Amino acid sequence: MLPMTMQPLRDEHRDLLPHIEAIGDVADAVGSVPPGVLRTRIAEVSAFLREHLIPHAQAEEAVLYPEVERAMAASRATAPMVRDHVEVGALTERLEHVEGRLVGDDLPAETLTDARRVLYGLHALVKLHFTKEEELYVPVLEEALDEAQAHEMFERMEAAAADAHHST
Repeated sequence: MLPMTMQPLRDEHRDLLPHIEAIGDVADAVGSVPPGVLRTRIAEVSAFLREHLIPHAQAEEAVLYPEVERAMAASRATAPMVRDHVEVGALTERLEHVEGRLVGDDLPAETLTDARRVLYGLHALVKLHFTKEEELYVPVLEEALDEAQAHEMFERMEAAAADAHHST
């Protein structure tokens, strides 16, 4: 049986996963759904990224990753994960740029290709990122934190995510 100290993070990832899967579904739909439907679905993905995923990532950087680095006694242990967050931000900006080009009923093939590339990139990156957190960092924190410490960390993460959400 898995220790429960990190269950809130597992639960949050589980709750975010359908939205992440939807990014791949939207990528699959590019070119096969009417332009208005595509615009709506891409707008939903953009909103999810800006309102939920990016604040989650900022909370991880502010609270979770410092805990991982302390537990591992390695000051740059989470640097690759922070780099993933930077790339998610860059791809989100690219998606918003593509979204601005989704005008009219006859969408250029280049725009559709760009949309598909960005969406598939986001989908793959975020899924892999979550897997790395669950397989690499969660076990470290399960070992290092007791229930009270984990609870306090998650309260700080919630506050950091709320702050990040309000600043976007």
